[in-house]
Amino acid sequence: MSNALLSSLGIEHPIIQAPMGGANASPPALVAAVSNAGGLGFIGAAYMSPEQIAREAKQVRELTSRPFGVNLFVPVETSAPNNFERAIAQLAPYHAELGMPAPVAPTLPAYSFDDQLDATLAGGARVFSFTFGLLATDAIRAIRARGVYVIGTATTVEEAVLHEQTGVDAVAVQGSEAGAHRGTFATSFESAMIGTMALVPQTCRCVRIPVIASGGIMNGNAIAASLRLGAAAAQLGTAFLVTDECGVAESYKRAVLSAAENSTRVTRAFSGRPARGIVNRALDEIERAEKAHPGTILPYPYQNSLTRPMRNAAAQQDRAEYLSLWCGQGARLARPMPAADLVRELVKELNASS
Repeated sequence: MSNALLSSLGIEHPIIQAPMGGANASPPALVAAVSNAGGLGFIGAAYMSPEQIAREAKQVRELTSRPFGVNLFVPVETSAPNNFERAIAQLAPYHAELGMPAPVAPTLPAYSFDDQLDATLAGGARVFSFTFGLLATDAIRAIRARGVYVIGTATTVEEAVLHEQTGVDAVAVQGSEAGAHRGTFATSFESAMIGTMALVPQTCRCVRIPVIASGGIMNGNAIAASLRLGAAAAQLGTAFLVTDECGVAESYKRAVLSAAENSTRVTRAFSGRPARGIVNRALDEIERAEKAHPGTILPYPYQNSLTRPMRNAAAQQDRAEYLSLWCGQGARLARPMPAADLVRELVKELNASS
C-alpha cells in the first residue's frame, strides 16, 4: 500500500505508533520495533528534558535506520494557583501508603519548549508532531527547512483548518475514543468530543493536507475503515500499550487487558487537563474531592507535576490504583505480543479488509 503520506514519511504501512508520553510508555525499543516493521515509531517526549530527548533519540537510531518521530506538547498559558493546600492534602494519604515523603507544592521544569524542540531537531527524527495548540508559521517553516515532516493535532475540523493555515504537512485528528490527553485548543473540551469515524471524513472534506485518524483504532479492520473515510494513515496508542516492548508497569498492562469499552473516563485528576483513562481509586477519589471542594485539582501543568512523584512511585511498586492509566475505548481489542508481530497482524488484517 502506498500514498503520498507514506512516501513523504518513508514508511511502508499506514500505521503510526502514537507518541505516548510518560510512564516509559514509548521507550526506544518500542519506537524502533514499529519503525523496523514498516510503520512509524514515535517518542512521546513531552515530559523529557532536552538531555533525555537526545539520549532517547540516540538509542532509537542505534536500533533502527528507519524514520521515527518525536512529539512535544505546545506550552499552555496558565497562571500559578494561589493555594496548593487542598491538592496536597488530597495526595498526602497516597504518599503515606506508598512509603513516600509528604507531597509538596509542585515546581515546573527549568527547560523550555524551545529547548526541547532544539534537542528534537538535533536528534535525527524524520517527523515532529505537536499537541495542545498551534505553532507559529515561521517556526513550522524553520522545522520543515531542516527536512523534518510536521504534524499537528486536532480534535475538531476547525482546529485542523487552523493547522493547515499555519503550514503543517499533515494533521492527526483525535476522536473522542482516544486514550490520554485531549489535544483540544480552539474550543471547549466538551464540544470537541467527536467520534473518530465522524471526525475523519468531515476533516478530509475541509483540508487538503493528509489526515491521520486516531482514537479507538485497534486492528486492521479499523485502519481500513479510516482509510476508506479518507485518512492517509491511522495512529494507534492503546494497541501498543500491551506490547512486550512497552515499558509501562505490568499492573497497567493488566488493567488495559481487563478493561471494557466503558471502563474509561475523561478526567482532570492526574494532570489538570482532560485525558481519558481507566477509572481507578485515585481517579475516582480525586474527582469526588474536586466536586466537594473545587480547587482540589490544580490547573495543568501544576496538577501533573504534583501527582508525578506518586505516579512514579506507583509504577516502581506496580500499584495500578495510583497510576494514570491512560487508555482508549477499544481496550477489549488489545493483544499482548511483540510490537513487530502486532504491526504484521495489523497489516494482514488491513490487506484482508481492503
